[in-house]
Amino acid sequence: MSPALFQVDPRDNVATALRDVAPGEEAPVALREPVGRGHKVAVQPIAKGEPVRKFGFPIGTATADIAPGEIVHSHNLSTALATSGSYHRLTAPEPHDPVPAPGFLGYARADGRVGTRNEIWVLPTVGCVARTAQKIAAQADARHAGRVDGVHAFPHPFGCSQLGDDLAGTRSILAALAQHPNAGGVLLVGLGCESNQLDRLLEEVDPAVRPRIRTLTSQLAGDEVEEGLALVDELIAQATQDVRSAQPLSALVLGLKCGGSDGLSGLTANPLVGRMSDAVTEAGGASILTEIPEIFGAEQLLMDRAVDDATFDAIGRLVNDFKAYFVAHGEPVSENPSPGNIAGGITTLEEKSLGAVQKAGHAPVTDVRRYGERIGRKGLTLLEAPGNDAVSSTALAAAGATVILFTTGRGTPLGFPVPTIKIASNSALAERKPGWIDFDAGRVLDRGLDATAGELLHLVRDVASGAPTKSERNDEREIAIWKRGVML
Repeated sequence: MSPALFQVDPRDNVATALRDVAPGEEAPVALREPVGRGHKVAVQPIAKGEPVRKFGFPIGTATADIAPGEIVHSHNLSTALATSGSYHRLTAPEPHDPVPAPGFLGYARADGRVGTRNEIWVLPTVGCVARTAQKIAAQADARHAGRVDGVHAFPHPFGCSQLGDDLAGTRSILAALAQHPNAGGVLLVGLGCESNQLDRLLEEVDPAVRPRIRTLTSQLAGDEVEEGLALVDELIAQATQDVRSAQPLSALVLGLKCGGSDGLSGLTANPLVGRMSDAVTEAGGASILTEIPEIFGAEQLLMDRAVDDATFDAIGRLVNDFKAYFVAHGEPVSENPSPGNIAGGITTLEEKSLGAVQKAGHAPVTDVRRYGERIGRKGLTLLEAPGNDAVSSTALAAAGATVILFTTGRGTPLGFPVPTIKIASNSALAERKPGWIDFDAGRVLDRGLDATAGELLHLVRDVASGAPTKSERNDEREIAIWKRGVML
């Protein structure tokens, strides 16, 4: 049987239950009541007003005196987050040379990037032609089954009645997806009268990628579906000339994501993904961390790893800008965690954030990018996007992630434009939802991080080389665009 409680850091005054534990069971502290898996127990007296520590850092303030063996949760612990922060530069990480590592089989593209899939993507510029894009993709996929890795449409409701930065965000996300290396060809389907005009969108596309993009204006077409199919025929004829070839691990771009976290996510799945981020960045590749509201309270850990002053300052601006976004809408910056997080044992946003940043491993932060932008450097990039699973995962794909590692303690069937590996924080979820979960990180509790990390890295390489994920098998592929402004 696995240990009852786990203390992450010697400085912690709480420990996490690794399984359901009853009073009287052997544990580092005598329990006063039953404790559910993922929930916290005090391992020393904590006075009212004192910080509660987990991961070696405060996760909030005790709202009552807490005795050893008592559960620590929302009834006696509250957030200590402020609406803005000031930050001080410490030492920058030492640069290091790339570490050779086995690679994968991928698709080398003309712009120098490498895809993990060779698909045709049909992207509507506006919600009015979303169904048109779906019809074209479905018929083309049936017509050309097996010639490419699939033909997929990504509908959304935006592209018209938007203004300013809101419209610019929609345009940037679609332009970035149109350039993605996992797409051997892209058909952009417009209506004709929308705010998100095709010619303006194409201005944001790299000329090196333009030969694998076609456009269709539905209002000018006789039969928009038939004309769209003819354009997809051209793209498939071109894409079938591309074949997988041996690529170094440095050509991989990992998107790092957690959704439906529980109290074990920061102990098993997220640190495991951190090992993947380290493996890829140490080999000279790239990883992307987003969900900015879910680093509130843990941002200093990332800032301490900024490679230069400009990156340090950019992280601080990004975090404070996101807090100001919450305040401007009259919302507290600490509204997270979600009901599912709380049920799984996470109490405050600081606790959630300290667990969430484990996904970034120990890689130096090399860059900061705003919503809709593509990454520009190898190493770890911090990307602006909210915590919402679909919005942030879409932003990761648009930024250039060719595989997403998605950790979860509660489970979700969602999939996104790029292969998304679902990693369960606990074995019970992996056993209960085998149709959703690709990897059981609960094994970390019995086998340790090193052995389990080796298995996950093998799976990551397999998926990058073409092995389908569960969400791909289930045809779960979605995009969601961040709506921030007014609508006409």
